[in-house]
Amino acid sequence: MTDNRTILIADDDRAIRTVLSQALGRSGYQVRATSSASTLWRWVEDGEGDLVITDVVMPDENGLDLVPRIKRVRPDLRVVVMSAQSTFMTALKAAQRGAFEYLPKPFDLKELLAVVERALAAPQQPAEVEEDKGADPAERLPLVGRSPAMQEIYRTVARLTTTDLTVMITGESGTGKELVSRALHDYGRRRGGPFIAINMAAIPRELIESELFGHERGAFTGALNRGIGRFEQAAGGTLFLDEIGDMPPEAQTRLLRVLQEGEFTTVGGRNPIKANVRIVAATHRDLRQAIRQGLFREDLFYRLNVVPLRLPPLRERLEDIPLLARHFLDRARAAGLPSKQLSSEALDRLKQHAWPGNARELENLMRRLAALYPQETIGDDAVTAELAEAAPPVEAGGRTGPETLEQAVERHLKSFVAAHKDGLPIRDLYDRVLAEVERPLLRLVLAATRGNQIKAAAMLGLNRNTLRKKIRELELPVVRGLG
Repeated sequence: MTDNRTILIADDDRAIRTVLSQALGRSGYQVRATSSASTLWRWVEDGEGDLVITDVVMPDENGLDLVPRIKRVRPDLRVVVMSAQSTFMTALKAAQRGAFEYLPKPFDLKELLAVVERALAAPQQPAEVEEDKGADPAERLPLVGRSPAMQEIYRTVARLTTTDLTVMITGESGTGKELVSRALHDYGRRRGGPFIAINMAAIPRELIESELFGHERGAFTGALNRGIGRFEQAAGGTLFLDEIGDMPPEAQTRLLRVLQEGEFTTVGGRNPIKANVRIVAATHRDLRQAIRQGLFREDLFYRLNVVPLRLPPLRERLEDIPLLARHFLDRARAAGLPSKQLSSEALDRLKQHAWPGNARELENLMRRLAALYPQETIGDDAVTAELAEAAPPVEAGGRTGPETLEQAVERHLKSFVAAHKDGLPIRDLYDRVLAEVERPLLRLVLAATRGNQIKAAAMLGLNRNTLRKKIRELELPVVRGLG
């Protein structure tokens, strides 16, 4: 294959320049590589190159600062940003300054080549470049972690900050769903407006509609004055609907109408009010299962699930534990607790824990260790003691420790059968249970292989065509479909 298009590479690491030049050359591209941002800029000004791949940290200039300058002089020139910093702020700045894609180092060459192909094939239209507004590199990061799973979250959230698309965040309790929703708001287009959160599980069913949409005086007993709902409070900003899976059916119907028509009326009111908000919803429940059980409206699900974003539990990103632990200890110190650090043995012990409470459980542990232990370096004995102290009580029958898969399935089935105690028929139960086990297994393996279906099939011991069939049947999102 031959290709006359030229790729411009800027990276101060000779080895990376060599690897990229060879890989792109083998794919038929012309390549020019430099270690200097100034040289790259000269090439761009001279009209050279069809695509730029640049590192962030270079001796003479930050690669991120080059991106908006490139977009101003050559709006159609795509820029791919690479970085070993691998933080949320790097991904965010790359997206906001107009980069086509952000790739954390180390990266997979197949993934990079796929990005190059997409960038060169993308419609040639100027990207909207947003100037950086006060993003201080030293400010506290809203999201922490360098695992592949978190890198994908960073890239997705960074892209979403440049849009007003509705987002559905799913994840277990304690994975940081509200943290992500705040990042979408604080670094997005609506950051100048309010961020309003409402937890559906914390509000009595009969009050949810009034809380969301407000009410007129006399609309119900006790309504002595007009009440302003969360939609009005969030005007111009973001409305975060937490635990959306707990919303009662009647409120679901009204919310669907608002999303369809873009306006609402207060309880007891007649005049429509424009709904000028960005919606971010979150749940720890399996809404597809709730739909099958008749507990959640399918049409509302698709209105909310415009961009699905799944947050991985801590057990799926154990390599992030040292960074998270340090981050939480720093926050404890900032709150007035003594400065602490963890021994390597203590960090190893943390990686052996099941973390049913996810990052929230880890943060609570770090605060306890900082407050209760006098030594500056915390050892594994203290960690073990605190984990045991905070463990759930022993259940009847003497079971302790993390729940096994068999026990989780049994608990799930008991809940399912109990939900049908009114006599509704249960059909295809065997296939349903298999699907509920297969879905998270395949999702986890695809995330671990970064969407590479060849590697995922090998890990699962499946034929590649069988894996593709199951992905379609289970309606799993294809994660950066490589291979």
